[in-house]
Parts: sequence; C-alpha cells; structure tokens
Amino acid sequence: MRLFEILLVLSCFALLADLLFIRRGAKTTGLVLGIGSSVILVVQLFVEGYRWQLLLVYMMTALLILIVILRHLGKMGNIGNIKAGKLLKYSSSSIIVILLVISTGLSVYLPVFHLPKLKGPEKVGTQTFHFTDQNRDEVLTEDPSDKRELMVQVWYPTANSSNKKSEALFPKDKEMFKKYIQTYSNSLNLPDFVFDYWKYSKTNSYENVEILPSTSPYPVVLLSHGMGTSRVLHASQAENLASHGYIVVTIDHTYSTFATIFPDGRVTDYTTKTTTVEDRRRIGKIWTKDVEFVIDEIEKLNSGAIESQFKGKIDLDHLGVMGHSFGGATAFNTTYVDPRIKAGVNMDGSLIEVDNRDDLNKPFMFIRSGVFKDWLTDFKKGTNPDNEVTKQLEEELHIIKNVINQGGPAIYIEGTQHFNFTDLQFYSELIKLTGITGDINGKRGSDVVNQYVLDFFNKELKGEGGQLLEGPNDSYPEVKFINPEEL
Repeated sequence: MRLFEILLVLSCFALLADLLFIRRGAKTTGLVLGIGSSVILVVQLFVEGYRWQLLLVYMMTALLILIVILRHLGKMGNIGNIKAGKLLKYSSSSIIVILLVISTGLSVYLPVFHLPKLKGPEKVGTQTFHFTDQNRDEVLTEDPSDKRELMVQVWYPTANSSNKKSEALFPKDKEMFKKYIQTYSNSLNLPDFVFDYWKYSKTNSYENVEILPSTSPYPVVLLSHGMGTSRVLHASQAENLASHGYIVVTIDHTYSTFATIFPDGRVTDYTTKTTTVEDRRRIGKIWTKDVEFVIDEIEKLNSGAIESQFKGKIDLDHLGVMGHSFGGATAFNTTYVDPRIKAGVNMDGSLIEVDNRDDLNKPFMFIRSGVFKDWLTDFKKGTNPDNEVTKQLEEELHIIKNVINQGGPAIYIEGTQHFNFTDLQFYSELIKLTGITGDINGKRGSDVVNQYVLDFFNKELKGEGGQLLEGPNDSYPEVKFINPEEL
C-alpha cells in the first residue's frame, strides 16, 4: 500500500476507536482526529489518486469524520448526542471493521506496484517506434492488403539531463489507456474498472531523453515476449540490462499479444491460433521474421537511414536475443538462422523448430522453471515413441544436451513457475494461487533471472563476467545446473 493509503486506514480505525472508547468530555481529541483524517483523505485522493479497492475505506472514513465532528459540535452547541444501545453500537462497529479489513485486504493483494529499482549504474531512457514491413503481408488478418506492423520499444542508458520524471508502465494517454485495459478486461470477462489502478504503476525509465554519450557503441539485446502477453511484461528485464550498458529492443508480436496500441489509436488483441504443432511452427516462422525485420530496422537506426539519436550508437557486431516461452523458442530459432545474432537466451520456452537444430555453434543459455526436474523424471517414465509431441520434446532435450556439451549453460530455478520470468509476479500475490508463478518471492525471482541473464550477455557480448555460469553459487542457492547425462 502507498503511504497515504496506510495513513488513511489508520486514521479510520482511530476515528472508530474515538467513537467507541474516548470519553465524550475529551472534546479536542475527536476534532483533531476529524480534521487530520479529512486532510489525509483529500491528499490521498488528489495526490496518490483514487482506486476502487479503497472505496469502503473512503466511505467509512467520510462517515466517521461526519459523526465525530457532529458529536463534537453537538456537545459544544447543545445539540443532543445520539444514544444507541450497546448491542447496536458494537454490531455497527463490527460491520465497519469487517468492511475496512476487506477494503484493506484488496488494497494489499491488488497493490499499486512499481518496477523494482535499478541495480545497474546507469539511468534508463526509453523510446517507442512503429515499424511496418512493406515486404511482408500480414497473414493474421482478413485484409489481403495489410502489411506486417510492429510496435517496438527501445531501452538505453541515459544521463536524463532534462530531469524528467519516470514514466508510467502503461499508456499515459487516457483514451489509449482505456482501450488498453478494455482489451484485458474483455479477454478475462471482467469489468473495465478492475484494471484502472494500473495507471499509477511506474517504471524507472524516462521517455525520449538523450542516450548517454559513450566512447564506443552499446551492445544490443532483442527481447521477445511469450504467447498472449506483451512487451509490457518484460519492462523490468529491459530496464535492468539497459542500466548495465545495453541497448534493449522489446518487440510486440502483433495479434499474439493481450493488447498492442498503435500511434493512431488502434488496439489489436490476441487472435493467434496455436492448437497444433503445425500452427506453432507457422506462427514461429512469423515471429522469427519479426525479429529479423527488427534487426534490419536497428541497422537503419544505426546507419542513420532512419533518423534517430541512435546513429552510430549500436554495436551490431555484439547482438543478442532473449525471450520467454514462445518468445524463448523464437530466440533459439533466430539465433540459429540469423548470423547477425551472436548469443541467445531461452527463458522456459519449448522449442518450435527442432529439425536440423542440433548443431548450434553459438553461445546459448536455457533457463527453466523449478518444475523442470520433476517434469523430466515423469517424461522419461511415460515416453511414447509414436507420439508427435513426445518426439518433439525428445529432440528438444537432445538440443539442450548438445548446447551444454558445447559450453552453453542450462539451469533451472527452484521455486519458480512459468510466469516468474515476467513482470506478472509483481502485479499481485494472489497470482500465486493460480499456480502460474511459484513460491519464490517475486522480486527475488526477478533478481535471480536478471543476474544470470546479465552475466551471460556480459560474457558473450562484452567479454567480461561469466562467474555465475561456472557452477553453483552460494548467493543463488535456488539455481541448479542441468546435468547433460540426465537428458
């Protein structure tokens, strides 16, 4: 909870205690509490901002302020005090306490969250681009004239000399934000207001500020989200790398996200079909082409063919790619097929293409969730050689084994589940109840992933670090290295 939210709840309980236990002759106590609570209520609403989780607190606070002040004025102005029996008095108070506890609980478990503070030495700037691949038809819409459009966000080191305030995580334009949360709410069959409080969530980044001057260009990492999510869920990972001296490019794979907003106000939602292995391969090819196209556009940014502040600032000889889930599979595939990519990371993603992929000769890292070891044991027991999915998974394990044998790290993180590799773990502790995030503390899980990803790219793109990749580390006991003999 935010500061004035906490103060508001405390003041509300103080008002209730005053009504129940403070002697009516103590005139100043109620008046001070009433005035103080009024100030806190106004500040919370107009500075921090209203959110629906606190609606019951707002109502009870206003009611109690009114009662306390009227009681005080009634005593001073000979207005008779309202008397009530003890049963009614304490029953009403119990109901108020229950309502306050419910409202406070909603505020705690559906909090206004902010991205974790940066651990790198640099501040982070961000800029968003709208790219259209004129050479590629959009096959995920019914209009044959559509071309493939992508929204891409670039994160980079900055000095923030203009002293701008950090940006909101979600679109700050009211109409765009409304469209954005409508897409989420419609997909989950929830009313729009449920997600309205997301507008208060903050990043650590500054929009459209100047890139930090450097004597050498910055290595670049492309980041691909999972199926049905969006680049928004990987903002903390992008910020972390950028704060350590990387340019990070996050991609929204259009029609495979919860919501993607374009500059003209259009909002696309999730319409992708991935029910069969063939569907996955078809979409996988689209995503792979997305990454390759974005690399083309990065080259244009660096050369000045696309006018921007990034001319000459991007080290295209040290380019990496990473992704989560389907994006992790895409990271592996693009690392294999695109010679411009020097290293890659797959965060808990089953591979799309496995045929002729066992001779990857580039640095690559696999990071799996905590259930990997148990899954592997069960998979080995229940192998069905005639099943297409089983064959696919056996090939994937063979690829991971080859990567390990060639020096590439493969780890799993105990206590994590699939969505601990995204920012979803910051949204609410209630998400753990769904099973899509594990028992690990969200910030701890994020930190572990960020440290290993950073160490990998530092080693492969900067030629430094790499100590975490050498084996178990006492600072990160959750991290277990996968033995190739087990695969």
